[in-house]
Amino acid sequence: LTVAMAIFGSIGFFTVHTGIPAIELVFIRCICATLFLGAVWWLTGGHKTERWSKKEVLRTLICGVFIVLNWVFLFKAFEEMAISVAISIYNLAPVFVLILGTLFLGEKMTVRAVIAIIACFLGSIFIVGIHNLTSLDDLLSSGFMWAMLSAVFYALTVFTSKTITNLSAYALTFTQTIVGIVLLAPFVDFALFNGLTTTNWLYILGTGFIHTGFVFYLFFDSVRELPTLIVSVLTFVDPVVAIALDVILLGFAPTTWQLFGIALIFGGIIYSLYHPPQRVKVLS
Repeated sequence: LTVAMAIFGSIGFFTVHTGIPAIELVFIRCICATLFLGAVWWLTGGHKTERWSKKEVLRTLICGVFIVLNWVFLFKAFEEMAISVAISIYNLAPVFVLILGTLFLGEKMTVRAVIAIIACFLGSIFIVGIHNLTSLDDLLSSGFMWAMLSAVFYALTVFTSKTITNLSAYALTFTQTIVGIVLLAPFVDFALFNGLTTTNWLYILGTGFIHTGFVFYLFFDSVRELPTLIVSVLTFVDPVVAIALDVILLGFAPTTWQLFGIALIFGGIIYSLYHPPQRVKVLS
Protein backbone atom coordinates (compact mmCIF):
# COMPACT_ATOMS: atom_id res chain seq x y z
CA LEU A 1 0.00 0.00 0.00
CA THR A 2 2.89 2.36 0.77
CA VAL A 3 4.39 1.69 -2.67
CA ALA A 4 0.99 2.28 -4.32
CA MET A 5 0.50 5.61 -2.56
CA ALA A 6 4.07 6.72 -3.30
CA ILE A 7 3.63 5.98 -7.02
CA PHE A 8 0.26 7.71 -7.12
CA GLY A 9 1.86 10.76 -5.52
CA SER A 10 3.80 11.30 -8.74
CA ILE A 11 0.70 11.49 -10.94
CA GLY A 12 0.68 15.29 -10.96
CA PHE A 13 4.30 15.36 -12.15
CA PHE A 14 3.44 12.91 -14.94
CA THR A 15 0.29 14.83 -15.90
CA VAL A 16 2.04 18.12 -16.61
CA HIS A 17 4.43 16.33 -19.00
CA THR A 18 1.83 14.44 -21.08
CA GLY A 19 1.11 17.36 -23.41
CA ILE A 20 -2.65 16.68 -23.57
CA PRO A 21 -5.67 18.16 -21.71
CA ALA A 22 -7.60 16.49 -18.91
CA ILE A 23 -10.40 14.80 -20.92
CA GLU A 24 -8.01 13.20 -23.41
CA LEU A 25 -5.67 12.06 -20.62
CA VAL A 26 -8.48 10.46 -18.58
CA PHE A 27 -9.76 8.75 -21.75
CA ILE A 28 -6.36 7.11 -22.37
CA ARG A 29 -6.07 6.34 -18.66
CA CYS A 30 -9.39 4.47 -18.75
CA ILE A 31 -8.29 2.43 -21.80
CA CYS A 32 -4.98 1.43 -20.16
CA ALA A 33 -6.62 0.58 -16.84
CA THR A 34 -9.33 -1.49 -18.55
CA LEU A 35 -6.68 -3.53 -20.40
CA PHE A 36 -4.44 -4.02 -17.34
CA LEU A 37 -7.09 -4.76 -14.70
CA GLY A 38 -9.18 -6.78 -17.16
CA ALA A 39 -6.16 -8.99 -17.87
CA VAL A 40 -5.43 -9.47 -14.13
CA TRP A 41 -9.11 -10.19 -13.45
CA TRP A 42 -9.20 -12.77 -16.26
CA LEU A 43 -5.85 -14.45 -15.53
CA THR A 44 -6.64 -14.87 -11.82
CA GLY A 45 -9.99 -16.45 -12.69
CA GLY A 46 -11.90 -13.83 -10.72
CA HIS A 47 -14.37 -13.31 -13.58
CA LYS A 48 -15.72 -16.84 -12.99
CA THR A 49 -16.76 -16.21 -9.39
CA GLU A 50 -18.46 -12.80 -9.68
CA ARG A 51 -21.95 -12.39 -8.27
CA TRP A 52 -23.76 -9.88 -10.48
CA SER A 53 -27.03 -8.17 -9.59
CA LYS A 54 -28.95 -5.38 -11.33
CA LYS A 55 -28.79 -3.09 -8.28
CA GLU A 56 -25.04 -3.43 -7.88
CA VAL A 57 -24.36 -3.03 -11.60
CA LEU A 58 -26.43 0.18 -11.61
CA ARG A 59 -24.55 1.50 -8.57
CA THR A 60 -21.25 0.56 -10.19
CA LEU A 61 -22.16 2.50 -13.33
CA ILE A 62 -23.08 5.55 -11.24
CA CYS A 63 -19.85 5.13 -9.29
CA GLY A 64 -17.99 4.97 -12.61
CA VAL A 65 -19.41 8.35 -13.65
CA PHE A 66 -18.30 9.82 -10.31
CA ILE A 67 -14.73 8.49 -10.53
CA VAL A 68 -14.30 9.65 -14.14
CA LEU A 69 -15.47 13.17 -13.23
CA ASN A 70 -13.14 13.05 -10.22
CA TRP A 71 -10.16 12.33 -12.52
CA VAL A 72 -11.13 14.96 -15.11
CA PHE A 73 -11.54 17.69 -12.48
CA LEU A 74 -8.27 16.74 -10.74
CA PHE A 75 -6.30 16.93 -14.00
CA LYS A 76 -8.03 20.23 -14.85
CA ALA A 77 -6.86 21.54 -11.48
CA PHE A 78 -3.29 20.46 -12.29
CA GLU A 79 -3.55 22.56 -15.48
CA GLU A 80 -4.56 25.70 -13.59
CA MET A 81 -2.65 25.62 -10.29
CA ALA A 82 0.42 24.19 -8.56
CA ILE A 83 0.26 20.44 -7.93
CA SER A 84 0.82 20.96 -4.20
CA VAL A 85 -2.16 23.29 -3.96
CA ALA A 86 -4.43 21.06 -6.07
CA ILE A 87 -3.51 17.85 -4.21
CA SER A 88 -4.03 19.50 -0.82
CA ILE A 89 -7.55 20.61 -1.75
CA TYR A 90 -8.21 17.19 -3.33
CA ASN A 91 -7.44 15.58 0.01
CA LEU A 92 -10.48 17.31 1.49
CA ALA A 93 -12.38 14.27 0.18
CA PRO A 94 -12.50 12.47 3.60
CA VAL A 95 -14.22 15.55 5.03
CA PHE A 96 -16.89 15.38 2.33
CA VAL A 97 -17.32 11.65 3.07
CA LEU A 98 -18.02 12.58 6.71
CA ILE A 99 -20.61 15.13 5.60
CA LEU A 100 -22.30 12.66 3.20
CA GLY A 101 -22.42 10.02 5.93
CA THR A 102 -24.16 12.48 8.23
CA LEU A 103 -26.67 13.62 5.60
CA PHE A 104 -27.60 10.27 4.05
CA LEU A 105 -26.61 7.49 6.45
CA GLY A 106 -27.69 9.10 9.68
CA GLU A 107 -24.17 8.97 11.10
CA LYS A 108 -23.57 11.25 14.05
CA MET A 109 -21.46 14.35 13.43
CA THR A 110 -19.08 14.52 16.38
CA VAL A 111 -17.40 17.64 17.77
CA ARG A 112 -14.10 16.21 16.48
CA ALA A 113 -15.52 16.02 12.94
CA VAL A 114 -16.89 19.57 13.10
CA ILE A 115 -13.49 20.92 14.22
CA ALA A 116 -11.79 18.99 11.42
CA ILE A 117 -14.21 20.37 8.80
CA ILE A 118 -13.69 23.96 9.97
CA ALA A 119 -9.90 23.52 9.96
CA CYS A 120 -9.93 22.02 6.45
CA PHE A 121 -12.26 24.75 5.14
CA LEU A 122 -10.01 27.50 6.50
CA GLY A 123 -6.98 25.67 5.14
CA SER A 124 -8.47 25.59 1.62
CA ILE A 125 -9.07 29.37 1.82
CA PHE A 126 -5.47 30.06 2.84
CA ILE A 127 -3.90 27.64 0.36
CA VAL A 128 -5.65 29.04 -2.71
CA GLY A 129 -5.20 32.65 -1.53
CA ILE A 130 -8.86 33.62 -1.80
CA HIS A 131 -8.04 36.89 0.00
CA ASN A 132 -5.99 37.89 -3.08
CA LEU A 133 -8.76 37.13 -5.61
CA THR A 134 -10.78 40.18 -6.60
CA SER A 135 -13.61 38.60 -8.62
CA LEU A 136 -15.52 35.39 -9.29
CA ASP A 137 -13.62 35.02 -12.59
CA ASP A 138 -10.34 35.07 -10.65
CA LEU A 139 -11.63 32.32 -8.39
CA LEU A 140 -12.78 30.14 -11.31
CA SER A 141 -9.54 30.63 -13.27
CA SER A 142 -7.43 29.81 -10.20
CA GLY A 143 -8.30 26.10 -10.46
CA PHE A 144 -9.87 26.14 -7.00
CA MET A 145 -13.28 25.00 -8.24
CA TRP A 146 -11.75 22.14 -10.27
CA ALA A 147 -9.79 20.89 -7.26
CA MET A 148 -12.82 21.22 -4.99
CA LEU A 149 -15.05 19.38 -7.47
CA SER A 150 -12.45 16.60 -7.75
CA ALA A 151 -12.61 16.17 -3.97
CA VAL A 152 -16.42 16.16 -3.98
CA PHE A 153 -16.64 13.52 -6.72
CA TYR A 154 -13.97 11.38 -5.07
CA ALA A 155 -16.05 11.48 -1.89
CA LEU A 156 -19.14 10.49 -3.91
CA THR A 157 -17.11 7.62 -5.40
CA VAL A 158 -16.13 6.35 -1.94
CA PHE A 159 -19.66 6.87 -0.61
CA THR A 160 -21.29 4.99 -3.49
CA SER A 161 -18.74 2.15 -3.48
CA LYS A 162 -19.64 1.46 0.17
CA THR A 163 -23.02 0.20 -1.07
CA ILE A 164 -21.40 -2.33 -3.45
CA THR A 165 -20.57 -5.44 -1.47
CA ASN A 166 -20.79 -8.45 -3.80
CA LEU A 167 -18.63 -7.47 -6.77
CA SER A 168 -14.87 -7.87 -6.47
CA ALA A 169 -12.65 -4.80 -6.56
CA TYR A 170 -11.43 -5.82 -10.03
CA ALA A 171 -14.94 -6.16 -11.46
CA LEU A 172 -15.87 -2.83 -9.87
CA THR A 173 -12.90 -0.93 -11.33
CA PHE A 174 -13.02 -2.72 -14.71
CA THR A 175 -16.67 -1.67 -15.11
CA GLN A 176 -15.91 1.90 -13.99
CA THR A 177 -13.11 2.38 -16.51
CA ILE A 178 -15.32 1.06 -19.32
CA VAL A 179 -17.88 3.69 -18.26
CA GLY A 180 -15.10 6.25 -18.58
CA ILE A 181 -14.28 5.18 -22.15
CA VAL A 182 -17.93 5.34 -23.24
CA LEU A 183 -18.61 8.60 -21.38
CA LEU A 184 -15.59 10.53 -22.64
CA ALA A 185 -15.25 9.20 -26.22
CA PRO A 186 -17.69 11.79 -27.74
CA PHE A 187 -15.75 14.66 -26.14
CA VAL A 188 -12.20 13.58 -27.03
CA ASP A 189 -10.34 15.68 -29.60
CA PHE A 190 -8.26 12.98 -31.28
CA ALA A 191 -6.32 15.61 -33.26
CA LEU A 192 -4.55 16.54 -30.03
CA PHE A 193 -2.68 13.22 -30.15
CA ASN A 194 -0.95 14.23 -33.40
CA GLY A 195 2.58 15.53 -32.99
CA LEU A 196 3.12 14.19 -29.48
CA THR A 197 6.72 13.27 -28.71
CA THR A 198 7.95 9.90 -27.49
CA THR A 199 8.44 11.49 -24.07
CA ASN A 200 4.81 12.66 -24.05
CA TRP A 201 3.62 9.13 -24.87
CA LEU A 202 5.79 7.61 -22.14
CA TYR A 203 4.20 9.93 -19.57
CA ILE A 204 0.71 9.25 -20.97
CA LEU A 205 1.12 5.46 -20.89
CA GLY A 206 2.78 5.69 -17.49
CA THR A 207 -0.26 7.56 -16.17
CA GLY A 208 -2.53 4.86 -17.62
CA PHE A 209 -0.74 1.60 -16.92
CA ILE A 210 1.28 2.52 -13.81
CA HIS A 211 -0.81 5.13 -11.96
CA THR A 212 -4.15 3.52 -12.77
CA GLY A 213 -3.67 -0.15 -13.60
CA PHE A 214 -0.67 -1.18 -11.50
CA VAL A 215 -1.42 1.13 -8.55
CA PHE A 216 -5.03 -0.05 -8.38
CA TYR A 217 -3.80 -3.65 -8.44
CA LEU A 218 -1.42 -2.97 -5.52
CA PHE A 219 -4.09 -1.00 -3.67
CA PHE A 220 -6.81 -3.64 -3.94
CA ASP A 221 -4.35 -6.43 -3.19
CA SER A 222 -3.30 -4.83 0.10
CA VAL A 223 -6.16 -2.72 1.42
CA ARG A 224 -8.35 -5.67 2.43
CA GLU A 225 -5.53 -7.12 4.53
CA LEU A 226 -4.88 -3.96 6.58
CA PRO A 227 -6.76 -2.27 9.43
CA THR A 228 -8.73 0.86 8.44
CA LEU A 229 -6.51 3.11 10.57
CA ILE A 230 -3.35 1.90 8.83
CA VAL A 231 -4.97 2.42 5.41
CA SER A 232 -6.04 5.95 6.42
CA VAL A 233 -2.55 6.86 7.62
CA LEU A 234 -0.71 5.39 4.61
CA THR A 235 -2.86 7.34 2.16
CA PHE A 236 -0.97 10.43 3.34
CA VAL A 237 2.10 9.08 1.55
CA ASP A 238 0.40 10.21 -1.69
CA PRO A 239 0.21 13.98 -0.96
CA VAL A 240 3.61 14.01 0.75
CA VAL A 241 5.26 12.59 -2.40
CA ALA A 242 3.21 14.91 -4.63
CA ILE A 243 4.22 18.03 -2.71
CA ALA A 244 7.87 16.92 -2.49
CA LEU A 245 8.07 16.35 -6.28
CA ASP A 246 6.34 19.68 -6.92
CA VAL A 247 8.88 21.53 -4.77
CA ILE A 248 12.02 19.61 -5.81
CA LEU A 249 11.42 18.97 -9.52
CA LEU A 250 8.93 21.66 -10.59
CA GLY A 251 10.24 24.50 -8.42
CA PHE A 252 7.02 25.25 -6.51
CA ALA A 253 7.71 27.64 -3.64
CA PRO A 254 4.70 27.84 -1.29
CA THR A 255 3.98 31.11 0.50
CA THR A 256 3.65 31.27 4.27
CA TRP A 257 -0.14 31.37 3.95
CA GLN A 258 -0.13 28.32 1.68
CA LEU A 259 2.07 26.38 4.11
CA PHE A 260 -0.35 27.32 6.88
CA GLY A 261 -3.28 26.18 4.71
CA ILE A 262 -1.62 22.83 3.91
CA ALA A 263 -0.93 22.31 7.63
CA LEU A 264 -4.57 23.11 8.50
CA ILE A 265 -5.98 20.70 5.90
CA PHE A 266 -3.80 17.74 6.81
CA GLY A 267 -3.96 18.55 10.51
CA GLY A 268 -7.76 18.56 10.33
CA ILE A 269 -7.90 15.26 8.47
CA ILE A 270 -5.43 13.56 10.83
CA TYR A 271 -7.39 14.93 13.81
CA SER A 272 -10.62 13.46 12.42
CA LEU A 273 -8.95 10.06 11.91
CA TYR A 274 -7.32 9.85 15.32
CA HIS A 275 -9.30 7.99 17.96
CA PRO A 276 -7.69 8.15 21.40
CA PRO A 277 -7.74 4.89 23.34
CA GLN A 278 -10.60 4.57 25.76
CA ARG A 279 -9.78 4.31 29.43
CA VAL A 280 -11.05 1.12 30.98
CA LYS A 281 -12.67 1.67 34.32
CA VAL A 282 -11.82 -1.11 36.74
CA LEU A 283 -14.50 -1.80 39.33
CA SER A 284 -13.31 -3.00 42.70
